[in-house]
Amino acid sequence: MSTPARARSRFLHRTEVVARALTARAGYRRTKPSTPRRILVAHHLLLGDTLMLTPLLAKLAATFPGAEVAMTVPRAYAPLYMTRPYGVRALPWDPRHANAALFAEAPFDLAIVPGDNRFAWLAAAMRARWIVAFAGDRPAAKNWPIDELRPWSSSPAAWGDMVATLVDGPAPAPYVASDWSAPDAAPFARPSGRYAVLHVGASTPLKQWPVERWSKLADLLAARGVVPVWSGGRGEEEIVRAIDPQARYPSFAGRLDLSQLWHLLVGADVLVAPDTGAAHLGRVTGTPTVALFGPGSAIVTGAGLFWRDAAYRAVTIDPFPCRDQHILFRREIAWVRRCGRTPEQCAAPRCMQAIGLDAVVAALADLGVMP
Repeated sequence: MSTPARARSRFLHRTEVVARALTARAGYRRTKPSTPRRILVAHHLLLGDTLMLTPLLAKLAATFPGAEVAMTVPRAYAPLYMTRPYGVRALPWDPRHANAALFAEAPFDLAIVPGDNRFAWLAAAMRARWIVAFAGDRPAAKNWPIDELRPWSSSPAAWGDMVATLVDGPAPAPYVASDWSAPDAAPFARPSGRYAVLHVGASTPLKQWPVERWSKLADLLAARGVVPVWSGGRGEEEIVRAIDPQARYPSFAGRLDLSQLWHLLVGADVLVAPDTGAAHLGRVTGTPTVALFGPGSAIVTGAGLFWRDAAYRAVTIDPFPCRDQHILFRREIAWVRRCGRTPEQCAAPRCMQAIGLDAVVAALADLGVMP
């Protein structure tokens, strides 16, 4: 589809969503349900943010046992939810295209909008009778369909734990890997013996660790009998080639879908990754994980309370001078310290360059991977 055609499709879909929302909101009385039977979680987040909604799903399952919970997700992520963790049913969709299946859903008693409040319009279009979201999003038109705006935490907390507060009640029980069964995956040649997954890609070059440190880390692991295997998304094969030009170690970069990556992680001794979707998937699979935080906040996207029992170590330099922005999902939150600058605004990822090899090795030793 050409760029003009995609733009037209997106515009028509948004127009349909708004029209359906206005019709639905005028057609019934908006009252807060005491015991919702059908619950919608409406968003279109990146992989890591989507996985960080797990505390919310756990809390919904505990607070409203027997309720049907559905969650919109990008199509590529839907297979991860095929086993219905916490009873949630994934609704795959793309906001650039119309999706009649969403509007064919029966009305929802309650909808939770955890990130961008523009998806409150989608929830209204799907006939959600009561919509809850965080306050402070801009412009104000995003908030029009929302019935209940809740404040963000006034003290430092993980985003997943904060999202769970959109539902009343006690915090969910800590996560254990058995809470989420593995999805089916197409066969692939998995490594034999002990291995470590080194996921070198990220959503922005500003989250990439220097190539020479990845190379040295791989050699250290190999010297201790743990085979390093490279991982990355499609289009990130060049990063692996820059790190390991002689292809001394196996690479899965660009070769696996998310379900296959799940199974690769489950068999690994450890995962080392930047603060990106793979690191969050490591927590879900129960894989010992070392996450490297540069521009991101190790508080906001770290383990928090829900994943407090995970074999997980965050490596970061804190404070870092230019990790100085207070914005989270377009909201100004005083205690947040992160950086959302683009590569055009930042000449070099100094925050990632500041993370030394010794600090990563120490985290691995703390997890029992390196003596």
